[in-house]
Amino acid sequence: MKTNCEGCAGCCVDWRPIADAPSDHERRGPGEPLDDAYNFVALTRDEVARFVERGLGDVLTPRLWRVDEETAGVVVDGVRVAALAGYPAFFVGFRKPPKPIGPFGTARRWLSTCAFLDPDTLQCRIHDRDTYPDECASYPGHNLALDAETECERVEAEYGGERLLDDEAEGHDGLMLGPQAVGAKVFAYPDPEELTGIVERLRRGELTETDRAAFVGVAAGSKPGSLSVDEERAATATADVLDADSWAGRAIRQWADAAGDVGSAADDHPSGDAVEASRGAPQTPGWDDVDGA
Repeated sequence: MKTNCEGCAGCCVDWRPIADAPSDHERRGPGEPLDDAYNFVALTRDEVARFVERGLGDVLTPRLWRVDEETAGVVVDGVRVAALAGYPAFFVGFRKPPKPIGPFGTARRWLSTCAFLDPDTLQCRIHDRDTYPDECASYPGHNLALDAETECERVEAEYGGERLLDDEAEGHDGLMLGPQAVGAKVFAYPDPEELTGIVERLRRGELTETDRAAFVGVAAGSKPGSLSVDEERAATATADVLDADSWAGRAIRQWADAAGDVGSAADDHPSGDAVEASRGAPQTPGWDDVDGA
């Protein structure tokens, strides 16, 4: 598996506002995400716990799904959400603030972007760190293993060029499909009634810090292979998320304050260094010495 990532970041950016034929691949099948995030990276339980331990819990957010009557679910705030044995099911991934991005050689626009992407180099600020998720490190290996279209191919179809340089399905050992994902990547919220009001806020894109922290705590306290949650571990993680004040969390707030409408031209924008590096974000290396990854 070899990709040409320079100037792309298609897997890290919601580039639907600048595409003629954007993909809706995350909204197919029995469950429709309640959020509007694109290319949501689902973290494992251990990865969630590691981000919390590093003080980066304020960058994490949940994903739940709306399902039909034929799919296992539970009704919260008038919405039937996917459930495991009656407990709302969810992923945990990264928040995606608007940043001034110019992927694929386009003019910079305000696009929803992974909290860890440097908007100037279009490189990940945690790529060489122990917090870098397996899902990102193996991409697009999982897609290739499942014979599913990759973001590289979508970018090629829309903007031309070569992004996916070979299609050998490497890096897919971490695939979690089926029961082994429970408690390890797909989590179950232990009390559906606690989510009253939260599901509606998620649907509106208005989750609070307390809302997000509750989900992250449950994920960190989950026990792989089961629906049970270590309450003490979950409470500790929830408190740590609420106490977090990371460079990434603070940058999210500044990007939100500076941004224009999603998809609008970013003619007068702060730099990634001004918003992120000044708050302690790791620098990215640039592309001169980077081989295709």
